[in-house]
Amino acid sequence: MITAGKGRFVALAAVAVGATVALAGCASGDPLDSGSGETDGGGETLVVGSQDYYSNEIIAQIYAQALEANGFTVDLQSRIGQREVYMPELESGAIDVFPEYTGNLLQYYVPDTTATTADDVYAELEGALPDGLRVLDQSSATDQDSYNVTKEFSETNGVTSLADLAKVETPLTLGGNSELATRPYGPDGLKSVYGVDVAFTPIEDSGGPLTIKALQDGAVQLVNIYSANPAISTSDLVTLEDPEGLFLASNVVPVVSEKVDDAAAEVINTVSAALTADDLVALNALSVDEQQSAEQIASDWLAEQSLF
Repeated sequence: MITAGKGRFVALAAVAVGATVALAGCASGDPLDSGSGETDGGGETLVVGSQDYYSNEIIAQIYAQALEANGFTVDLQSRIGQREVYMPELESGAIDVFPEYTGNLLQYYVPDTTATTADDVYAELEGALPDGLRVLDQSSATDQDSYNVTKEFSETNGVTSLADLAKVETPLTLGGNSELATRPYGPDGLKSVYGVDVAFTPIEDSGGPLTIKALQDGAVQLVNIYSANPAISTSDLVTLEDPEGLFLASNVVPVVSEKVDDAAAEVINTVSAALTADDLVALNALSVDEQQSAEQIASDWLAEQSLF
């Protein structure tokens, strides 16, 4: 049930369709059952999902709270899992709104894509999605994969780009979520694009404290961290340049089902237009450094933006 920060949305709700905001019922049985409730915003309950990743959960909360404030009934399903788990649910229609990342999602459907720039990736992604799904406007906010080393490792080995790793004579181990092992930009990508051989160690916290500790302790020499992670600066890490475009541009983009009508799409697109790359880093810092809940972070950001 989306309840946090309702008082902060008086201004938003006042311009909603003219009806009282309807709160979604808590899920029972199948956690991805969208239900059949009607809403004054028009249409059935919209199921909003998020990855098992704090930053993605924040964005999903922003979508959900903005929709609810504008009269839509929302069922928020947080931390469903990673792409291999939730994409089949999206394709089946069990989830209606999901914050995604353009480059990574395109590679999920088109592993051999040659698109690299934000506009080219978005254009190809529009045509790559299966029937029943579409992307709304992409945001300027990005949170893409990046490879990072400690400042000490960078200075000792003269490494500032992925290409420089080829000249490092000591063995290299890459750390990241287990699915990284089979991603196009994982160990095989490093080998084919940069000629770099790495071993792989799974660390299942999406670039979080366990990943940082493994890097700082020397258990791994290279880690995959999302670019909007505030720990990159606070932990004094060096993000390696990617001159050959191993990583595609990955802007935040909503993926939606056919249940998302024009009115709901306008609400979400307004959010996407307002969310910047700097905003996302700042919001993530509130989660990582101040341990604020995704619900509260989203509520405060929407109140500050006065979007509707």
